[in-house]
Amino acid sequence: MIDLAPGILLIADPFLKDPNFLRTVVFLCEHKAEGSFGFVLNRQYENSLDELIPELEGHKIPVYYGGPVQLDSIHFVHQYPNEIPGGQEVIKGVYWGGDFDAVVNFIKQGDFDSNKIRFYIGYSGWTENQLKEEMDEKTWLTVKASRKLVFHKDHTEIWKDSLKHLGGEYEMMVNFPIDPQLN
Repeated sequence: MIDLAPGILLIADPFLKDPNFLRTVVFLCEHKAEGSFGFVLNRQYENSLDELIPELEGHKIPVYYGGPVQLDSIHFVHQYPNEIPGGQEVIKGVYWGGDFDAVVNFIKQGDFDSNKIRFYIGYSGWTENQLKEEMDEKTWLTVKASRKLVFHKDHTEIWKDSLKHLGGEYEMMVNFPIDPQLN
């Protein structure tokens, strides 16, 4: 397994039953002694961006459920460092956050690729040592993030493709039932 750091994907163990993280992949954007922070990549939210931000009316951009913390906040990751200043590079060419007014203006101009920006409602967060404890319990598998996985064209395939990215025995896990006792 790869050490925890920004730019790591946390892949939920196939048997994890926590409904917040069942078969999810979390893009870790920050990992410090005080805690960790990231976004669930593969759970689409029921509302589109224009339904959450009225000034973006007509822009039916998908929003994803970033996690169970602060569901009254919108976050984003993107590949537009020049158009959206203030973002923090997490992996090469992938930025977290930045000037939200610049994002709104950028979207209104319409000269962007919606496959290069993702919006999240809420986030996934861990307090000091909480994520380490979950790692010790084998709750998560880890792999280095890639732009292809973070901005996957089909969010329903991210968990499976992340496991395949690990290769070997992990590829078999994509077919494991959620509860093997039901087999």
